[in-house]
Amino acid sequence: MSAQTNSRRVVVTGYGMITPIGKNSGDTFENGRNGVSGIDFIRSFETQGLPCRIGGQVSDSWLNGLETKRLQGIEKCSSRGLKFMLAATSEAAEMARLEGIENRAAIGVSLGYHGENPSVDDLVRLFRYADGKSWNVTGLTRDGLYSFFNFFRRKPDVATSLLSILFDCRGSNFTVVSACAAGAQAIGEAFGTIRAGKADVMIAGGCESNLNFMGFVGFVLIRALAEKYSSPDKASRPFDRKRNGFVMSEGAGALVLEELEHAVARNAPIFAEVLGYGSAADAYRITDIHPKGDGAVFAMRKALADAGLSPEDVEYINAHGTSTLQNDQIETLAIKRVLGERAKLVPVSSNKSMTGHAIAAGGAIEAGLTIMGMNSSTILPTINYEYPDPKCDLDYVPNQARSLEHGIALSNSFGFGGQNACLCLGKFRK
Repeated sequence: MSAQTNSRRVVVTGYGMITPIGKNSGDTFENGRNGVSGIDFIRSFETQGLPCRIGGQVSDSWLNGLETKRLQGIEKCSSRGLKFMLAATSEAAEMARLEGIENRAAIGVSLGYHGENPSVDDLVRLFRYADGKSWNVTGLTRDGLYSFFNFFRRKPDVATSLLSILFDCRGSNFTVVSACAAGAQAIGEAFGTIRAGKADVMIAGGCESNLNFMGFVGFVLIRALAEKYSSPDKASRPFDRKRNGFVMSEGAGALVLEELEHAVARNAPIFAEVLGYGSAADAYRITDIHPKGDGAVFAMRKALADAGLSPEDVEYINAHGTSTLQNDQIETLAIKRVLGERAKLVPVSSNKSMTGHAIAAGGAIEAGLTIMGMNSSTILPTINYEYPDPKCDLDYVPNQARSLEHGIALSNSFGFGGQNACLCLGKFRK
């Protein structure tokens, strides 16, 4: 690996994803360009009686073929989320020709992930061996109805370790657990690791697969999900006056980040450059956003300062845009505070209007789509934008994709607990 230096540039040599609107990055981007919604009634568990019964599900058929020799030996530790991440990373790694790198110690993994929630069936099996006073561990072990591999599937760090095994990455290895900011923070921290000279290549991204009762019911209880919708595909409507909650979804996104000289030396494809990263805390409340968007403002300003850019350089913002009353209004305010008079001139759109909110995967998926948009001079739309909100008065690229050449973009990810991340991405220029 190269010696540490602040001048190390970090580029993107591969990207991949699996989302409710596509089995890979190409399908996802094309469906996004066409304004396709991936939101439907949930089929993975019984939702009868719940105030929200919809989500963004990844088709099971898209996971066919992943049960390959790559998973041999770790199948019992594997989970739906890891399979998503395997799909996204396989696409990104193939694009980056990652297998051709001889020094595997120079390759690390940075993953935004929260582990897997237990199923209701698993909990029922487990509690058969409790009488309210003690546990019958002997019976639990003897009968084999509850596998100890469930323990591994629920640990966030296990997925990162397994990804390192699957792709033979022997460098830095860490997991980011920061709610909706996790995928973007994983990319940002990987960017910092390479720039600091601690790795030459990093697989970075996030995955989420908690469209099950245990993962869903918490958001139901805090009334964060969309409960009023004429049809599932109309439920996610960021910045629209009739928005009333976010739509939970699942998926994964991966980027291969690489030090520029390392990428050039091996003639790797270069799709974009990570220019800057900002991370900040609201230090306010566990579920509420700071009313003036302080954390979001700090994160965006930090990303620009890290990139050596000014607000005048920003040409597009891929918004967090969750479709909640609070987020969309405060994110709009935060963008105005950062961009000033230019705020209404800069296009802002939300991929979540189509994909739903994939929590830890969201920031990684959106970073990938931002890069694809820059390379095709396309800004993906915010669909379901029908009723303007006076408090949300920016250019949200309503309902139709826009052809626009742009080379500097911010990608925002703001999480529960006041965790804020912003990536500054740019077209690669020599």
